[in-house]
Amino acid sequence: MEQKRGLLEVAREKMRTRHLAYRTEQVYLRWIRQYITFHKRRHPRDLGAAEVEQFLSHLAVQRKVSAGTQNQALQALLFLYRQVLGVELPWLEGVTRAARTRRLPVVLDRAEVRAILGHLDGTAWLVANLLYGGGLRLMEGLRLRVKDAVLERGELIVRESKGGKDRVTVLPSALDTPLRAHLGKLRGWFEEERRLERPGVSLPGPLARKYPNAATQWGWQYLFPAPGLCRDPYSGRPVRHHWHEKNMQRAMQLAVRRAQITQPASCHTLRHCFATHLLEDGYDIRTVQELLGHADLKTTMIYTHVMRKGAKGVRSPLDRAG
Repeated sequence: MEQKRGLLEVAREKMRTRHLAYRTEQVYLRWIRQYITFHKRRHPRDLGAAEVEQFLSHLAVQRKVSAGTQNQALQALLFLYRQVLGVELPWLEGVTRAARTRRLPVVLDRAEVRAILGHLDGTAWLVANLLYGGGLRLMEGLRLRVKDAVLERGELIVRESKGGKDRVTVLPSALDTPLRAHLGKLRGWFEEERRLERPGVSLPGPLARKYPNAATQWGWQYLFPAPGLCRDPYSGRPVRHHWHEKNMQRAMQLAVRRAQITQPASCHTLRHCFATHLLEDGYDIRTVQELLGHADLKTTMIYTHVMRKGAKGVRSPLDRAG
């Protein structure tokens, strides 16, 4: 047990040295623990490619995880062996691969989106409008800071999104007035926080070291701050984090039920709707790709299959009868 605990501490340190996202760190450590537990708590240095293949195959065959989840576990174990133990694993040819399933995204029509938004209020309403109006992922919306909303140009700057890239997307003009009102209230709250000398917001490790005063500066405040303080996982000091994603997810699910939407809609559905509705409006697919931050055009192409034009854009012969 002592050996295992030491290994996880070294792994965490290596991840932070390479500036891995905190969520990635937590996921990787969880997979490493599961790998060690699966092999009856033997130290990974005493295991090798055969044991890695056995664990990954177990995930696919017994636990029936998705291909993405299996790949996530693989990346965690590759990091463990390469970066922590200094061992290069040979090509893993004996892994039973989880089946890849191609699923079309859930897309609602405009009336359904309006119905959902109509059952939201307060912070949840504003977040949902930004997700749909700018094509944001949920965490991208919640991590927005004051300086990322450029109202004068109608732009949202999404920083450190999937793949560690920044991008610019549209800030709907319809949100100009409510967003300015929200910023006005936020500014008053911010000034009261400074007067009371309360802790500032959480910052990525390198930024916190480079700009030690940024946490208490207006531009760096979260657009949707959490109501309370939490402990920073890196420094251990109290900080203000952003609004928790579970709050938004619960509000969205309640709104979906109240709007009587039968499809399994979620916060991410609003991003799908953004892309599909832009394509229906005639916008170029490469423009949509850029706004979404997709590295591969093929990822964006899937929305062409769910546009409101019928299957494959075909008109049924029954509609021509008579």
